[in-house]
Amino acid sequence: MPSENAPTLTIEHPSTGTERSVVAHGVWQVHALSQRGALKAINKTLDALRGNDLTWDLSGIASLDHIGAQMFWNAWGKRRPDRLLLDPRQEDLFARVEKAGKNALPRTRTSPLNWVIALGRGVLTFFEHMRGAITLIGQVVQDIGRFIRHPITGPWREVSANIYHSGFQALGITALVGFLIGVVLSYLSAQQLRMFGGDIYLVNILGMSIIRELGPLLAAILVAGRSGSSITAQLGVMRVTEELDAMLVMGISHGYRLIMPKVVALAVAMPLLVVWTDAMALIGGMASAKVELGLTARYFFQKLPSAVPLVNYTIGMGKGIAFGMLIALVSCHFGLRIKPNTESLGRGTTTSVVTAITVVILADAVFAIVFSGVGF
Repeated sequence: MPSENAPTLTIEHPSTGTERSVVAHGVWQVHALSQRGALKAINKTLDALRGNDLTWDLSGIASLDHIGAQMFWNAWGKRRPDRLLLDPRQEDLFARVEKAGKNALPRTRTSPLNWVIALGRGVLTFFEHMRGAITLIGQVVQDIGRFIRHPITGPWREVSANIYHSGFQALGITALVGFLIGVVLSYLSAQQLRMFGGDIYLVNILGMSIIRELGPLLAAILVAGRSGSSITAQLGVMRVTEELDAMLVMGISHGYRLIMPKVVALAVAMPLLVVWTDAMALIGGMASAKVELGLTARYFFQKLPSAVPLVNYTIGMGKGIAFGMLIALVSCHFGLRIKPNTESLGRGTTTSVVTAITVVILADAVFAIVFSGVGF
């Protein structure tokens, strides 16, 4: 139901001439204009009147603020109409709007060499990240050496907590995704193998692809998205709440108490997650093969050891260790670079996840090249 003081525009036709006049009434303030449908109706009417030679009578307006005055100003083409009737209280407001409209915005200079500047900035940023990552790796190596020399005073509790959060709590999502990927891979492979009468080779395809490639990569991507983002956000929040500064004041090393336990924990948890994901993916593939091709679980268990040489299990475990350490290092690197504001926290977490997944895929490509002649 429209309010009694709702902003209105009335178009009148004087009997003495052909000129039309626009008379405004009501409250032209932001709270009245924000009422449901009011702003849309007013803008529609003002757009219809834009450019017409009219007489404007604003003296009947009960109250007017800058938003309402700006709407009239825009409808007038940013200049006062020739025939305008204002209340004396409105003169100062329109004088300020008119004066503000004459202020020239600073001109933005564009250089034809902007792409060179952007390229140079990107290269410098890359080398800055590389220097920070190398420094972090060196610090972690030193801390691991200290941990080995003095195991009794080491951060066992932090390592255990990180194994629980990054490994045990990720069992559910890795099992679900691994099982579904196994079902899909088995189903699609069975479709092709049936055409060429090679049903018995399904175990070979599933075993090699899952144990050597898909299992480690799938577990790493899930851990990078779940645990990697958690690590970056945790360090970022500690930066925002100045807990990192407080640790330095108390003489507690960030590397020994925060970074090294996360790297060690993921190096321990990731190979176990890889084995878990491999097992669930093979179970999914086994179930799909039973439905699609009628292959029994017993046939799977008998065929798998001969289809997948033992060295492939070792390569998969090695990938798990390498991927876990890389995810922890990348997450900690971006977590320590977060500035004490929420915008930097969100941007840093997103960048950390994207970079961790990219680094994992690059490392997987290196593994594929280095071990291309092994395990077949």
